[in-house]
Amino acid sequence: MALNMTVVWLVVLVALVVIELATMGLTTVWFAGGALVATLASLLHLPVALQVILFLIVSGLLLFFTRPLAMKYFNKDRVRTNAESLVGRQAIVISEIDNLQGIGQVNVGGMEWSARSNSDDVPLPVGAVVIVLAIDGVKLIVSEKETTGK
Repeated sequence: MALNMTVVWLVVLVALVVIELATMGLTTVWFAGGALVATLASLLHLPVALQVILFLIVSGLLLFFTRPLAMKYFNKDRVRTNAESLVGRQAIVISEIDNLQGIGQVNVGGMEWSARSNSDDVPLPVGAVVIVLAIDGVKLIVSEKETTGK
């Protein structure tokens, strides 16, 4: 009994679409496009190897060319989490930040956070104003705010 590749590709297509609908994370839609092209190729009775190659090429092209655009437009209304909203904000050092000793805390928005400097060279003293650059686990990565005299 030979396997009907059109049925196989349709099952793959439906499974990928169902996963996409369940997650709504733009994770499998690109491969669903590849499965659709492979399904069409199987209807044209193209060799299975060519169907697989078309699936891989179309999926890769869709992923490479359309994913950045889709992520830009579909995620524009995404609300950042509380932690993500700290990036770019100013903080005050409340406990000296010394990367070599692995110590340091800052206060940002009324909340205390463990912190590390983006530079291991110089400890940041209590009272220094810093900018939150990133979050690494439960620690904020900060940089001393440059004073311009303005």
